[in-house]
Amino acid sequence: MGEKRKKNRGEAADRFERENENGEYENEQRKKQKKQIENKGEILPSMIKNKEKRSEVHAKLKHQKKLDKRKKIKARDAAEKRALELGEEPPPKSVPRTIENTREFDETVCKPDDEERGPAFISELLSVIPNAHYYKRGTYDLKKIVEYANKKDFTSIIVVHTNRREPDALLIIGLPDGPTAHFKLSKLLLRKDIKNHGNPTSHKPELVLNNFTTRLGHRIGRLIQTLFPQDPNFRGRRVVTFHNQRDFIFFRHHRYIFESKESKQNDAESKKAKDAKAEKASQEKVLARLQECGPRFTLKLISLQNGTFDTKGGEYEWVHKPEMDTSRRRFFL
Repeated sequence: MGEKRKKNRGEAADRFERENENGEYENEQRKKQKKQIENKGEILPSMIKNKEKRSEVHAKLKHQKKLDKRKKIKARDAAEKRALELGEEPPPKSVPRTIENTREFDETVCKPDDEERGPAFISELLSVIPNAHYYKRGTYDLKKIVEYANKKDFTSIIVVHTNRREPDALLIIGLPDGPTAHFKLSKLLLRKDIKNHGNPTSHKPELVLNNFTTRLGHRIGRLIQTLFPQDPNFRGRRVVTFHNQRDFIFFRHHRYIFESKESKQNDAESKKAKDAKAEKASQEKVLARLQECGPRFTLKLISLQNGTFDTKGGEYEWVHKPEMDTSRRRFFL
């Protein structure tokens, strides 16, 4: 029994020494942290565990910030007064940092001095399509516009839809009996943005429709044909292309020129004489050069309606739906 008591007393003494050592270590760490804070001269409320002391320090810091702010305002006002008295320009005012003025860069943000691309796109379309006229729609209903255009013997109507000053859709209405095609417009590039662009002439352009192979494609191709006259002026050397690829219709507008160029070719005198020297015969080659006139854009068919535009009682021949895209190799035009 005596030996057990001695062992228990010895273990208790060891524990007491360990706790004292741990307590001393913690106290040393706290002292080091306090010294670091004192050296920096800052005491943050989050470092204080006592709630009352923490709130007191927080109130003092808040009051000190208000005093510093007032001092800065007084110093700024005094500097402005001095500058006005001396006839100098006052110091620039500091702009506060906010979430609004530090937002991430966005290309779609419209500035007050930005040009609207809608009117620029329409003016370039007028230069592409002969005998085209531009009228502002205003608040007129599209059905009334169709009736007016029929009375004035127009052959087609093109409605340009814009979103945030950017054209994003085209509505082509064939007159007098339709059809009506709704296209999504994307990747618009105006003439001024095309490198080494040319300026179109007033000649009637040639029309090239490429890869419209299905019945729906033929229907769309014939609708596009109605926009252009069927007697192009070949002297103008203008060509307008609608190229269909994977149901995306790429529009391009070019001027072309033919050039004759001499090319030198090596021809053997005879097939049997292998060691004979080759003779250089000059031949003329005719080369075609293209110059893009713009604009450049891409169309994607959204719907085709039978007849003229009618949202309530109109009959749709074809409407694109997401569930129709079952395969990457399935195309509709």
